[in-house]
Amino acid sequence: MLGFGTLGPLASTWGTLLNVATVVLGSLVGLALRGRLPPRITTVVMQAIGLVTVFIGVANAFDLERVSSPPGVLVALLALALGGALGEWWGIEEGLERLGDRLKRRFADSGSFTEGFVAASLLFCVGPLALLGSVQNGLTGEAGFLVLKSTLDGFSALALATSFGLGVMASALVILVYQGGLSLTAGLFANLVPDPAADPRVLLVNGVGGLMIVALGLGLLDVKRLRVASMLPALALAVLFHWLGGFVL
Repeated sequence: MLGFGTLGPLASTWGTLLNVATVVLGSLVGLALRGRLPPRITTVVMQAIGLVTVFIGVANAFDLERVSSPPGVLVALLALALGGALGEWWGIEEGLERLGDRLKRRFADSGSFTEGFVAASLLFCVGPLALLGSVQNGLTGEAGFLVLKSTLDGFSALALATSFGLGVMASALVILVYQGGLSLTAGLFANLVPDPAADPRVLLVNGVGGLMIVALGLGLLDVKRLRVASMLPALALAVLFHWLGGFVL
């Protein structure tokens, strides 16, 4: 029977609520500043966030070492390699980019409010961090990924609001519905996992997700832009490979 078990809806969605709050706060600050923030300050702040992003990704990636049968690192390697290949075959990265371009063209002449709403909604919701963070929060009650995303989105909202105004703040509603819905859906299955903190399937998702977060951090630091969206199938494959390994080992 599905249910929230020991978590409850609030524990499963507090990361999303924090994300909504930071977007609203960042938008308000952006409206007040209206382009007065020097670009060099924004650059340094984003570099700091990039460093913390890499740290959080590495910390979560170490969950792979807690899975021994089959070895978590081996499962992650296979899942990321095959998942990335599938993602490229299916054109996930390009599909998301086309979606963004299509919506931007559709609303390009509809006024700054709508354009800002669409641009911010795409930026905040179309990406691996929103999916990973929402699932993590819903399954375990932890929200490390969404705390990181909240920080990133807060600064992004500040920058966007200086140009687009209130439309950026309105995108917080999309975050609430999309991420909150994902977290609640994941929370429905939480009671199927007796101990999420030690369950190998959750550890694998956290670990593989952590490696993807490292990739995002490298992009923020302008070290290397990796095709993270194409690797999203790896999350499901990691769980599948662990299940299959149970029959072999």
